[in-house]
Amino acid sequence: MEAAPGPEAPVTNPYAAAQRQFDRAADHLGLERGLRDILRAPQREVSVRFPVRLDDGSTRVFEGYRVQHNMSRGPAKGGVRFHPATDLDEVRALAMWMTWKCALVGVPFGGAKGGVACDPGSLSRGELEALTRRFTTELQGVIGPDVDIPAPDVGTNAQVMAWMMDTLSMHRGMLLPAVVTGKPLAVGGSEGRSDATGQGILDTVEFAAARIGMRLEGARVAVQGFGNVGEAAARLLDARGARIIAVTDVRGGARNADGMDPVLLREHLLATGSVAGAAGTAPISNEELLALDCDILVLAALEGQVTSRNAGRVRARIMAEGANGPTTPDADPILREHGVVVIPDILCNAGGVAVSYFEWVQNREAFPWSAEEVNARLGRMMTTAATEVWDRAERDGIDMRLAAHAIAVERVARATLVRGLYP
Repeated sequence: MEAAPGPEAPVTNPYAAAQRQFDRAADHLGLERGLRDILRAPQREVSVRFPVRLDDGSTRVFEGYRVQHNMSRGPAKGGVRFHPATDLDEVRALAMWMTWKCALVGVPFGGAKGGVACDPGSLSRGELEALTRRFTTELQGVIGPDVDIPAPDVGTNAQVMAWMMDTLSMHRGMLLPAVVTGKPLAVGGSEGRSDATGQGILDTVEFAAARIGMRLEGARVAVQGFGNVGEAAARLLDARGARIIAVTDVRGGARNADGMDPVLLREHLLATGSVAGAAGTAPISNEELLALDCDILVLAALEGQVTSRNAGRVRARIMAEGANGPTTPDADPILREHGVVVIPDILCNAGGVAVSYFEWVQNREAFPWSAEEVNARLGRMMTTAATEVWDRAERDGIDMRLAAHAIAVERVARATLVRGLYP
């Protein structure tokens, strides 16, 4: 094991962070070397370069990736990200976290992730569709309803999933609704899917608040990131009586100690492109938000936001990781020393993959569920997983992240050993 970095050297590479978290869990479990080598790196990686004709007639070449980390427990599952900073190490890390996330909440999938290095906001609708369909075509044979099932992620949405599904369906000559999840309801999407990650955040925050004796009603909430996940989490927490006092997005932030209406913030965002400048609010920076005196801090942006350099300034009682990998490994001991209850990402944001699984099941059965049934199943799944993590942390005297990873790695390791090695 390499030595943990000091306060001047936070882990910034997401894949290095994911591997360090795995190493810590493997040490705790006492995994033997061969098994560690199997689980520590992805099973399969695909990199593609493909041309897309733009609206002005020019051609641009994009680079995309699909990584399947582990499929011992079932088909691979994971989102597709369109973002300028997407690279292979980021996708590797996200795929690994998906493996642990699925295992932790009991979803019979392995972990995968994909992405294209692009700025979707700079592309027209036609260009985005062309990019999506060409990328999907490049992944023929790599993704499929029994092999690897994509879903939305940063920079993608239900429409992108519909294009992916239609592309593969046209190639196969039959409708394949189960090839992706997070689709529009009109083509086999699931009730409750759009708010699923936010609902899972609410479920785990309610659980943690009850465990530490904190009332959710009136609790002060700060939210980093106001995309699909952050907006849903803010809206659902507000509906439970919590007070949203600060929100930031990629272009700025808004703050009001008396509370803000997430619905009005969303309307302002749609009208202006940012929550900044919303009526009755003052500006706030991202760094100021992370250090804000609040009860609940929801991280719903990108990875690597809380590091050893700013973890000591976090004053929230509960930090809910709605994003993947928002906290670097060197920040965890600092947060624990300051008494911050961290709901780790592989637990906190697992609502998305849970309802994606529900959607896949509905597609395979050709039998849709009601929103009430989806949310009831999700609530039971999230509460069970949260209870297991909290109890494991108390039993072993470890933090919540290590407890979550220990449970997940243990389950994947057991499946790997039971299946054995194919000669």
